[in-house]
Order: sequence, then structure tokens, then C-alpha cells
Amino acid sequence: WLKWLLSQRRIPRSSFRRKWHPTLAAAMVKYSREAKNGSKSCKAMGVDLRVHYKNTYETARAIKGMSLRVAQQYLEDVCEKKRCVPFRKYTGCIGRTPQAKEFKMSQGRWPVKSAKILLGLLRNAESNAEFKNLDTENLTITHIQVSMAQQGRRRTF
Repeated sequence: WLKWLLSQRRIPRSSFRRKWHPTLAAAMVKYSREAKNGSKSCKAMGVDLRVHYKNTYETARAIKGMSLRVAQQYLEDVCEKKRCVPFRKYTGCIGRTPQAKEFKMSQGRWPVKSAKILLGLLRNAESNAEFKNLDTENLTITHIQVSMAQQGRRRTF
């Protein structure tokens, strides 16, 4: 009923927006996992990115456990289609490629947009580490998570 009222524009949408409050500021940025030692770790996060969930999930799973430099080089190679991303979970209609033998798989793709988004996140994490005076050569990716973005609104004019 509320959606219908909003779609008919009888009630202004601004009256339903939440007002900003200092107690809400701490809850706005919530990570799914906190580091054991916060002084030796850095974080980066992207929210509601315009990129396919399944491709980004598989790309993130491929770089988990790698060091920062190795992961950046791997993602650049994926963008140039020199190395592929193995698809382990979402394998429906995924073609086979010999490049997936590196991961003992047969199915793989080259999700360029997802790789570029993750490269940007790694660059952000690297700058956060430099800000905290951490050694960027010894950084490893220990936790990476991909969640589905909020659905976009379909507007009719």
C-alpha cells in the first residue's frame, strides 16, 4: 500500500527518508569481519557496485590468499586475457579454456569489469595501508567477501 502511495506521488518520498543522527554514523560502515590485530591490517569496501555478482564472486575467490602484488598482476593479466578466472561455483553455461588448467579446472572466463573493480579496491586498500604506515610489500588478502547489490529501480517517465 505504501509503495502504491509513493508511486502515485500522493506522499512526497522525502517524508520517509531517515534523518541523519550521530548514533547512525557508526552503524553506516559495517564490515562483516573485524581483524584480530587492527594495527597490522587494512580494509577497503565497495557498496552496491554496478557489476555482475557471480563474476565478481569467482574473481574474488580466485585472488583470496594471494599477496597484494601477485593479486594485482593476476587481475591485470585477466584484463589482458592472458590468464583466466576459474569458475568453481557458478558453472552453468561457462565455456572451457586451457588457461583454467593452472587451477586444476576446465571452466573459466575473463570478467574484465569485475577485475577492474577489484583492482580499484586493492588500490584503495594499499593506500589505506600506506596511511597506517604498513609495509605494502607484505600484504596478503586474508578475507574477501562479495554480496549481491541492491536492485536498481526501474523508472517510467
